[in-house]
Amino acid sequence: MPDLRTRWLDRPAPYLQVWQAMQDFTDARDDGTPDELWLVEHPPVYTLGQAGKPEHILNPHGIRVVHSNRGGQVTYHGPGQVVLYTLVDLRRRGVFVREFVMLLEQSVLDLLADLGVAGACRKPGAPGIYVPQSSLLQPHGDALAKIAALGVKIRNGRAYHGVALNVDMDLSPFLGINPCGYEGLQTVDLKACGITASPTSVGERLAGFFSAAWQAAGNQGDLHAATAFRSGPG
Repeated sequence: MPDLRTRWLDRPAPYLQVWQAMQDFTDARDDGTPDELWLVEHPPVYTLGQAGKPEHILNPHGIRVVHSNRGGQVTYHGPGQVVLYTLVDLRRRGVFVREFVMLLEQSVLDLLADLGVAGACRKPGAPGIYVPQSSLLQPHGDALAKIAALGVKIRNGRAYHGVALNVDMDLSPFLGINPCGYEGLQTVDLKACGITASPTSVGERLAGFFSAAWQAAGNQGDLHAATAFRSGPG
């Protein structure tokens, strides 16, 4: 089985350039191409998934809006957020799309537990990773707050896009959208949970957790999807 390679892209990396590079990599790869994990920070940008509704962009305040081919609604990328792009061959490893998404989510959950963030969880019907108000330095109500968003695209059994984890960032641009299409959804970062860390250190640890999970993933049958999974950043 080919190796899984991890690399940082130059920062900040413009979203459109990285998106094109992911498509080029996926189109050019063959059965022997090693999988790759790309770590990146983007300059400020809103991305709207292929089924995204423009009405979920409330006020972009001059931030560029890009219509992407990932799954999901709208999210924000910016400095202080680490994005792990997973360019992996699901068919070769025999991993189903839903299992792959669960691996992505579990990698974030394992990282947050390792960092000491208590109670991080999934939320039924709302892809991504959430933390309870009890994990925040300044609780706000009682609803779960979103700390990581994910969205993937599958082409010929091969995945790209990935997961974005908020580390230490200006969260105000999230107020200009309905994150993931959910009105009033609170978005937080690791700093809001009392965790002081850099996107570099967090990204490398996240890639390590995903890499271990991916290498352990077994051959569980043929892949039955060739379009974007419905979940997406936001």
